Amino acid sequence: MGSEPRDEPRRKLVDLPFLHKFKLYSTHTNYYLIGRDENKTFWRILKIDRTDPTELNLFEDPTRYTHDEIVQLKKWISRGNQKFGGLKAETTCYGIIGFVRFLGPYYMLVIKKRKKVGEICGHAVYGIAETEQIMIPYPSPETRVANSLAERRYKNLLKMVDVRKNFYFSYTYHLMYTLQTNVCNSESGEIHDETMFVWNEYLTHGIRRILQNTVWTVSLVYGFFQQTKCSVSDEEFVLTVIARRSRHYAGTRYLRRGINDAGNVANEVEIEQIVTKEVPEGQKVPMTSVVQMRGSIPLFWSQETSVFTPQPDIILNNKDVKHVATRRHFENLKQRYGRLIIIMNLLKTGKHRESILRAEFGKAISSINKGTTRENHLKAIHFDLNKHYKSGADGAFEHLCNYGKRALELINLFFCEAPLGVGAEAVINDSFFNNPFMNEDEEETSPEEEALKADIFSLQNGVLRSNCIDCLDRTNVAQYAHGLVALAQQLHLLGITGPPIVDKNNPLAKKLMEAYEKMGDAIAMQYAGSDAHIKMFSALRGDWNMMMKHRDMITAVRRHYNNAYMDSEKQNAINMFLGQSGPQLGRPALWELRSDQHNTGNLDIENLRPRISRSFSDNLLLEGLDIEELINENPQPSREGLNGGWETNSEVGFFEPELASPSVHFEDHLRGTGSKQMFPDSGSTSDSQGLDDVPGFSHSYNTKFTTADEMFERCSSMSSDNMFSDIAESFTSTTGTDHFEFLPGPSQTEGEYVLVPGFSNDFYHWVQHGRAFSRVWR
Repeated sequence: MGSEPRDEPRRKLVDLPFLHKFKLYSTHTNYYLIGRDENKTFWRILKIDRTDPTELNLFEDPTRYTHDEIVQLKKWISRGNQKFGGLKAETTCYGIIGFVRFLGPYYMLVIKKRKKVGEICGHAVYGIAETEQIMIPYPSPETRVANSLAERRYKNLLKMVDVRKNFYFSYTYHLMYTLQTNVCNSESGEIHDETMFVWNEYLTHGIRRILQNTVWTVSLVYGFFQQTKCSVSDEEFVLTVIARRSRHYAGTRYLRRGINDAGNVANEVEIEQIVTKEVPEGQKVPMTSVVQMRGSIPLFWSQETSVFTPQPDIILNNKDVKHVATRRHFENLKQRYGRLIIIMNLLKTGKHRESILRAEFGKAISSINKGTTRENHLKAIHFDLNKHYKSGADGAFEHLCNYGKRALELINLFFCEAPLGVGAEAVINDSFFNNPFMNEDEEETSPEEEALKADIFSLQNGVLRSNCIDCLDRTNVAQYAHGLVALAQQLHLLGITGPPIVDKNNPLAKKLMEAYEKMGDAIAMQYAGSDAHIKMFSALRGDWNMMMKHRDMITAVRRHYNNAYMDSEKQNAINMFLGQSGPQLGRPALWELRSDQHNTGNLDIENLRPRISRSFSDNLLLEGLDIEELINENPQPSREGLNGGWETNSEVGFFEPELASPSVHFEDHLRGTGSKQMFPDSGSTSDSQGLDDVPGFSHSYNTKFTTADEMFERCSSMSSDNMFSDIAESFTSTTGTDHFEFLPGPSQTEGEYVLVPGFSNDFYHWVQHGRAFSRVWR
């Protein structure tokens, strides 16, 4: 039970004492979690007390046992508990996700089965295939609340955050950080599980505080991970695309919009694209990475979801007239990524409802730049992708690639050569907090260890931040364009060269598009409850037809249905998983609250926790709760929610290129390079120059791809513009003007099909200007 098949032979990692596999044993009074390293060289024990149903009591044995010693120790424990049945084997697992308590006892959440999804510089990365929720206390009259209807409702609510989908972890690599941060980080003893991309931070808070280490837990990153082995002209490399979703201000589409007081934005996702060249064993591995991010428009705004209004009005809250929260957001980005922040704003122009946000966003950026030096100004672009797409998908995509190329020239990318396993030593030291594993003598660097350090050739300094209204569909296309141009530069740095042509029929460009489409679907499902719309990607491929239009319509229907009927319950689950809400004394259950009562996103978690007598318990819940009354009451949970024209000038800092003239003249370091025609069969008449250093995309290449599913064992086989305008700068278009008037955009869609709950799936309403008309979909 719980054994894993052997992975395919791979190059040896640095041997360090990480616990990879665990077995749980029980007695009447304790659980014993015994963990071992991957090479079975040592074992350790964690004892979990089962006698107190309301406290989390953990005791870690610091001894590193051999196999014979651990066998003998288990015999002694079993012999000492013979009166109560001895020592019983319970389950095998691969790490602790965390501990949680609702109305009664504590539960331990563990990984029952894992699946390998890839490697980063020799570090294995895993997804979760199966989990288990284990009640800690021994069954007694005091734990009867565990079977109450309310307790079961809370447990089911927590399970709505399905960690088997798009949650990832690594034992030896800080997956919550970028490759650049992992390779360059020289500090140790830091607490990384409290960072913004670790989703089980709250669930592991108690065990980390008691034990002062992260030896027994895993850090879960939520988002997307795909790795593909590529072969181009007999040169092999591995392409990895990672998305990390922030846990700050996390939630669903209409219940999390804009920004909060702390400067965190909704749907904030960091995208990292890593390219690693395959080299013979023993050599340092050349690798490059580029990071971009997306996030909701950093203003206080909202939309009220409605069954009969698929596109609700935008409500702009002007409480932050000095844009304090917006300023905090961009300061945070500078701390994380570097000084230069480039904004790709894809909001629609003209009389469209999005224009109100576009105008206010421009004012906010202008206000922030007035208080900073010129070199620290935010660089902003406004590009109405929807309008340009209607004039031709190839032309719109060419604009995006031009912007991506300019951004890459300004912020650069990360390039290094590093040995396999780089960064693992820092991970193990950080795991022990105040008690580093290596002693002072071992910390001295030997010549051999010096040779294992990475050689760094370039660093990324800044980030491209993209957004549309939802940061989903249009943003996916824009980020793919940046990723495509970045991939060309990455291959060039790795010495993989070819004809300087970007061809949409090239297999490598198609493979990257496929990865970004899958990532877009995952991000859209997490935030909006449906796959991403495929209209623009389909148009680029040339396969936009009636079947694809039908699919996009179904996507719109599914998204609207989930937003209207399912998001409230989903938001409750996310809030509980992140520790932002839970059962509270004197307050109704979560499912009995209105959406404006539990979806604030700014809860003070520490103040929600009751003051308790024992310092080593992270008790979120009810001190002094009458258990008998709760069990006898058996409240029936509520079913509610289960079905349940703008002008600008150069002072504002957005640039909207003319449809027929993508070329723009700028000054200083933004002075111009144009672009060649991107696609040979494009109808674009552009004669501008650029993108002439893009190698490796000719469709004549002999290209091969191997997915991660083929590289690793599958889970089923396992057992247990100068394109930028500075806000304070003026700029000149090809027409010789420095003032831009944005013409009204295309009219809104006049109607949309909406699924009617309770009817057959073939029955829809046609919603038009807020009025509903019945229509049967055939």
